[in-house]
Amino acid sequence: MIKHFLSLSSFSQSELLSLIHRAQFFFLNQHQPDKIHHLLEHRIFANVFYEPSTRTRCSFEIAAKRLGAEVVNFVPENSSVKKGETVYDTLKTLESLGVEGLIFRHADDHIIEQMEPLLKLPLINAGAGKYEHPSQGLLDLLTLFQEFGKLEGLKIAVCGDIKHSRVAGSLMVAAKILGMQIYLCGPDSLLPDISEKHVQKADFDKILPEVDAVMMLRIQLERHDHLELDPKSYHQQYGMHQKRQLQMKSNAIILHPGPFNRGVEISDEMVEHSQSRIFKQMSNGVAARMAILEWTMNGERK
Repeated sequence: MIKHFLSLSSFSQSELLSLIHRAQFFFLNQHQPDKIHHLLEHRIFANVFYEPSTRTRCSFEIAAKRLGAEVVNFVPENSSVKKGETVYDTLKTLESLGVEGLIFRHADDHIIEQMEPLLKLPLINAGAGKYEHPSQGLLDLLTLFQEFGKLEGLKIAVCGDIKHSRVAGSLMVAAKILGMQIYLCGPDSLLPDISEKHVQKADFDKILPEVDAVMMLRIQLERHDHLELDPKSYHQQYGMHQKRQLQMKSNAIILHPGPFNRGVEISDEMVEHSQSRIFKQMSNGVAARMAILEWTMNGERK
């Protein structure tokens, strides 16, 4: 059975919790090679990124190497893509060369579902289009679990360009599975039309004192054709700054998937504030992706 990792929606609650617990194991043991380096020894993965990436691409590579695997980094700009090769032919070529798992990012909203039935090896969604970013979703869940010791019942405010955010997409999917409540905040033009019990729109300042975590999102200018944005005005209306931090519960945390635009959706002093877990999220990205890579290589679901 080929195990693709495409969406958190394909996991049951118990399966998702099991993956989070496995990620926590890797978080605790990632610097102990004698315990983990053999798990994917001699396996070969390819990082196939048609969009820029720092955190996701690098953490998948580090995750694979910590498990003993090898990684091929495919760079479209230096490949036969420049000669007209299609996405399918590129992926099929890597499959034919002996790659055993494809870590794939692309701007197209539907490319993942098109490629899945055509490949005979695991396909890992590293962010495709604007709908889901499941590995980011897993590391966010790991961060929340480490902080609160539970996920069910948590209240999370998400603020920013939610309509174009695959990070928010995966978080909303996970919230439905795990019993979390999501509050969507930001300009109306950047909020999706959604009506589900676990997701509702809210005024950012009014909901801040009630939530356990705040996920700040950047404005994804690369996904807008025409968007006029005054950074200073946006920061005052929707940014995370000291005045808003003081409205939060003392044990609430600040999250951001990165990259962040300082002075727009988050101020300088909030990035590494004592309530911020932004760089902890990045660190957790390696452990979460170790769990994902191992899961794809381990046959049938348990």
